[in-house]
Amino acid sequence: MRNILVVEDSPLVLKILEHLFRKEPSFQPIFCASLDEARVMLETSASLFFAAIVDLNLPDAPDGEIVDLVMGYHLPCIVLSGSYNEQRRDQMLLKGVVDYVLKESQHSYEYAFRLLHRLEGNSQVKILIAEDSEATRHYIRNVLTPHRYQIIDACDGDEALRILREQPDIDLLLVDHSMPGMSGFELVKLLRQKMKRHELIILGLSADTKGSLSAMFIKHGADDFLRKPFCPEELNCRVMSTLERRDLMRALKQAAQFDALTGLNNRRAFYEHGQQLFAQAKAGGRELSVAMIDLDHFKRINDEHGHASGDAALITFARAFSATFPDALLGRLGGEEFAMLSQQDGEALSDALDQLRAQCASLKYATGAPPLSFSAGIHQGAPDDLESALHQADMRLYQAKKAGRGRNCWQ
Repeated sequence: MRNILVVEDSPLVLKILEHLFRKEPSFQPIFCASLDEARVMLETSASLFFAAIVDLNLPDAPDGEIVDLVMGYHLPCIVLSGSYNEQRRDQMLLKGVVDYVLKESQHSYEYAFRLLHRLEGNSQVKILIAEDSEATRHYIRNVLTPHRYQIIDACDGDEALRILREQPDIDLLLVDHSMPGMSGFELVKLLRQKMKRHELIILGLSADTKGSLSAMFIKHGADDFLRKPFCPEELNCRVMSTLERRDLMRALKQAAQFDALTGLNNRRAFYEHGQQLFAQAKAGGRELSVAMIDLDHFKRINDEHGHASGDAALITFARAFSATFPDALLGRLGGEEFAMLSQQDGEALSDALDQLRAQCASLKYATGAPPLSFSAGIHQGAPDDLESALHQADMRLYQAKKAGRGRNCWQ
């Protein structure tokens, strides 16, 4: 849980913030109503706070003194203001606040919480600035630093390409259109041949006034475009929005590929990956083993001990399953049915499943619930197609159940 210092004297704003914090279990607000209260809190407990949300105009600090106090403790500071003053906004942003948010509507306060959420993950986000102007690089760095990003500089396209090769985990590239050597356009075209949008976000930059330039940049593979000069808020909003879109794409991909309860591959992903592995094994003349697995008496666990116990049984088994077979393709096909594709031969796979079964019998997953047990059917042979191999393994699973459950059948 993250402690957030909130310095605000308005009862109405406090009520709105309290309501939003109740919906955010990862944040714990500590409320102060004045500069003096905040000073005492920070003098005694500054290290306990993750960030601060402060009112720019407090009764005992009418000129934004609270911002200087908070930033003196190196806390990320989100400023709330009841009135818009462009000069004051620019002053605050130059001081290095995270953002300057007007108290206009519910959306404004929700935006402040978006900033808090981004701050949580930004320390893991790497941003590369590819820009030949040292002044522009310095400006961008100053704007982005309060958001806790990891920031790397490159003075031209060639250096940017070298850094990207050395650090493939860079999340976002800010690239100028005109640079010595490799231009921004050329760099974007080259990168998009190798890296997809969810692997690297690209924001184009240019001082060129041509209206078609932004479209050209995006057509070549950039995700967004900024025309120089740009204000700090515009840069922050574009960076945050593109990162949020990237995270949403990753979440959708995660949901499409993995079972939400156990974290294993779902049926669709298991079949897609399994077919690829079968094709590779067939081309290489290798045999594969396929196993179908059912948890024993799973309906009784649900009926007698509740569905929460059934879910706990599935999660517990999946964790042990993954730990026992880290190199195999595993999946939950539905309900209590699991599948595995392995390069181990049938006998070795059966022995490993016996060891897993012994381990499962000692695992606790719900009070009063029966020991965790499973039956398995194994098919080994030259790869033909995944569907046929799963069918053969399923037939052996039926034999294992018919023979009394809690065993493997592979011959």
